[in-house]
Amino acid sequence: MEVLLGSPPLLVLLGVVVGVLATVVVVLIARGRRNTFATPLEKATFGTLHTVALAAPALREGLSPSSAAFALPYLRTLLDNPALAMTDSRGAVLAWDGDADHHEPDVVALADEVIRTGRQQVLSHNSIQCDRADCEIRGIVVQPLEIEGSIVGTLAALTNQTAGPVLLRATGEVARYVSSQLELAELDESRARLNRAEVRALRAQISPHFVYNALTTIASFIRTDPVRARELLIEFADFTRYSFRTAGEYTTLKDELNNIERYIRLEKARFGDRLNIKLEIAPEVLSVVLPFLALQPLVENAVRHGLSGKPNGGTITITAENAGAECVIIVEDDGVGMDPSRLTEDLDDAHLSGAHVGLGNVDDRMRSAFGDDFGLVVDTNVGAGMKITLRVPKFRVGIRV
Repeated sequence: MEVLLGSPPLLVLLGVVVGVLATVVVVLIARGRRNTFATPLEKATFGTLHTVALAAPALREGLSPSSAAFALPYLRTLLDNPALAMTDSRGAVLAWDGDADHHEPDVVALADEVIRTGRQQVLSHNSIQCDRADCEIRGIVVQPLEIEGSIVGTLAALTNQTAGPVLLRATGEVARYVSSQLELAELDESRARLNRAEVRALRAQISPHFVYNALTTIASFIRTDPVRARELLIEFADFTRYSFRTAGEYTTLKDELNNIERYIRLEKARFGDRLNIKLEIAPEVLSVVLPFLALQPLVENAVRHGLSGKPNGGTITITAENAGAECVIIVEDDGVGMDPSRLTEDLDDAHLSGAHVGLGNVDDRMRSAFGDDFGLVVDTNVGAGMKITLRVPKFRVGIRV
């Protein structure tokens, strides 16, 4: 019986929204290349979408001097005003685009008021103090930039006309767009922090079981076979060096398989002929990138829960196949298996209880990295062993070692 682990609804909804927007932009860009805009409105729509799309990547990195400096020229194009500025949550100017930077003290003063009150602030022509005869600034509008109700900065628009309702509304809409991108940046960072926390939790889950058994096995060989003990100690050092590395959230299939082979050699020293492994790996998928420690927990699960309870042991088969745009990886054992309904309950509690050595953890990280279509598929039954299948895209934007 197959068990497909659940999918987080928030990320599904977010993915749908982003996908629709991306499709609209692609369609309009394609039309733009052929110069076949049906109406002036369609042309204006394309121009707006294209401009905000250019500003988005920088804003998705969070609010900083570099992201503000990159995004402001595109945002100023939307408002068509002489100058635009962004400040941080303390009112300090992060970047300025355009002329009239001699009005920075006015912007800072308004930004301080926006941060204090949480409301839009406007400086009219009559209130602006300027001794420059050639200064064209007739109004300043400052809007708050917010993430989940907290002000993280401000957006200031300087205009050469009276700051009327049109400019106030337009500046407000641009500020809301910037805020939405900053919220997505915060979501990305939260997801990255969650991924790092889950990897740390997975390491903590693996270490008590495996480290104790490995060291006990090595100690048993010190007197009877010191050469074997030294070889196993080197394997153990290499295994832990890889498992506890700090270099990134992703790894290659080749590196993951190399670490699994170290793990199996250490476990075979304990189980002897009761543990066997078969590798059927297509060479062309060895460079595929997947979440760090995505396979080792599946193999450890097969050893601990599949084969250790079987008197004569068994075999673990790892297959990695080339499937066009994807790599299909299967970890299968001929062990004791389990009731599928019990598996679902255990997976729900896997992060807390340590049951099945982080299958739920791996499923969460696969979905987080590649989308909800790429979770684990588990096929098992009592006495029928267990087969775990995962699909890995060969390419995904932002996924790299």
